[in-house]
Amino acid sequence: MNYGLERATRSVAEQIADLLNTRVEVADERGTILTTCLPHRRPHQLSLTEHARVAPYLRVPLTVGGEQGELIVGQPANGETMSPGVARVLLELMVNQSLVQAQLQNQHELKNTFIHDLLRGILCDEGAILREGQILGMDFTPPRAVILIDAADYILDPGQRSCSTSRETRIRRYAQAVVRCVVEFFHLPSETICAHIGDGTVAVLKASSTQDLVPWADLANDGTAANPSWANLNALKRAGNALLTRLRAETDSTISVGIGRYHPSVLGLARSYEDARAALALGRRFHGENRVHCLDTLGVAALVGVQDEETKLGLARHLLSPLDEEPELLDTLERFFDHNCAPSETAAALSIHRNTLGYRLDKIASLSGLDARHFDDAVQIRLALLLRSLHGVDADCATAQSRVPQRSA
Repeated sequence: MNYGLERATRSVAEQIADLLNTRVEVADERGTILTTCLPHRRPHQLSLTEHARVAPYLRVPLTVGGEQGELIVGQPANGETMSPGVARVLLELMVNQSLVQAQLQNQHELKNTFIHDLLRGILCDEGAILREGQILGMDFTPPRAVILIDAADYILDPGQRSCSTSRETRIRRYAQAVVRCVVEFFHLPSETICAHIGDGTVAVLKASSTQDLVPWADLANDGTAANPSWANLNALKRAGNALLTRLRAETDSTISVGIGRYHPSVLGLARSYEDARAALALGRRFHGENRVHCLDTLGVAALVGVQDEETKLGLARHLLSPLDEEPELLDTLERFFDHNCAPSETAAALSIHRNTLGYRLDKIASLSGLDARHFDDAVQIRLALLLRSLHGVDADCATAQSRVPQRSA
């Protein structure tokens, strides 16, 4: 059976059945009936069997993707008449319009599938990805980071929807509404970098270079991150918050947003997606809905809940990077934790006045945004220090081991 022909023409067959108040069938080139549609308004409540006895009124040839078929329209059941010539022209226009829409929908589905497979790491050949992306109109030249939009409350909720269309059609329609809102918000040239990847989640492959984020940049305070993966992240979060406000206003629904870091090359989009997905899952659990979530704003939850060790180490380095040029402050933190966060004992161990210790802790809070005198921040700093220390010890041990003379067998 030709499911492509059936799928492409089902919608137009339903429309014609309602318009002419009659039975409409779609047949393939062998005459096999693929679809049978009856009008929703049936004055005489004719059964399917009774409709079958109505003689064909018009036959309109169909061609979908090089495959032949035929639209068979029955005589209007309530006696209404229309000139066969006018009816044929009208039906041909409707069929052509429906087929064009079907082709566009097919393009959307190809794009959605491509982005889904790219983000899930199913596609691994960078050359093939770039070629297919170009065919689908995607430009991977700019650096891009992934923004995940959880719009399931809007896209999947059946309570707001009309029952006259299929669930698949409704989901597609409302997902496309979210995509259009994203495109309009970012003033994008097309929808090709946005996709509904299932479960009411829309992925945006947002260009994330400095020039792409100028409207949301705070050039005076953002600075440049030591690691490119964390560069421009503050601007991305501001953009995410503004987008969240727009989406909530447009959909009147619960929306949550996850922000991923930039990772080099087109294959890095899969890692950015994992960042955004982890941030979204942990953020919703610990901080709630209707918020923008990012790994560096999740606190202890990120360092504990993220499974990928490399990501946790990268986060630890990022959190402590503002202190990298201040070894005195890092040493102060180590001593502070060694003495159970007791100011007097720490000051004594450092041979400094307690007021000097307070000044150093204030400076740490100013630089890193984390105050070691607050429990949650202290745990976060302590874990970050441990992760960096463990990595450093491992590296030192490996270096030392390589220097040990090996005995001959």
